[in-house]
Amino acid sequence: MAFTKNKKGEMIADYEKWLDRSQAVFVLTYDKMNMKEIDSFRAKVREAGSEAHLVKNTLFERTLESKGFPKGEYFETTSLVGFAFGDIAALAKVFTDTAKGSDFVRVKGGFLGKELLSDRQIKELADLPPMPVMRGMLLGVISAPASKFVRTLAEPARSMAAVVKAYSEKAGTAA
Repeated sequence: MAFTKNKKGEMIADYEKWLDRSQAVFVLTYDKMNMKEIDSFRAKVREAGSEAHLVKNTLFERTLESKGFPKGEYFETTSLVGFAFGDIAALAKVFTDTAKGSDFVRVKGGFLGKELLSDRQIKELADLPPMPVMRGMLLGVISAPASKFVRTLAEPARSMAAVVKAYSEKAGTAA
C-alpha cells in the first residue's frame, strides 16, 4: 500500500517520538499471527507499561539511522516493534513468551538504549526478576548493614537488662 509523503512524515514523527520515550526497543516477526493474537499480545505489552506497533520497515530503519542507532538486520520481514517505556525486563518477558508459543513468531533482536541486542540477550533480560522484586532485593542489601549495626549497639543494653532481670527474680525468690 502506497503512502503519501505527508503520511510517511507523520509515521516517521511517531517513530521518533516512541524512540525518544523508550529505554529499549524489541523487534518481533509476526508472520502467521492473526489480529486476535496481535491484539492479545498488545494487551500484554500494555500491562507491562509499554507499547507495541506494526511498523513500515524502510521508514523505521530510516528513523533509526537518523537517531544514531546501529544498523541491525531485523527488518527483512514483517516487524512488530515493542517500545519499553518502563520495565524493560517485563517487555522482554512478553516478547519471549509470545515467541515460545509459536513456530512462526520469533524475537529478532532489538536495542537497549542505542546498543544492539541479539535475541539471546533479550531472552536473558526476560529471565531477570520483575522490578518490584529487584527493588526489594536492593533495599535488603542496603538495609542489612544498618540493621546489623543497630543490633550491635543494642546488644550490651539488652544483656545488661537480662542480668538485672535475672538478679531481680533471684532476689524476689529469696525474699
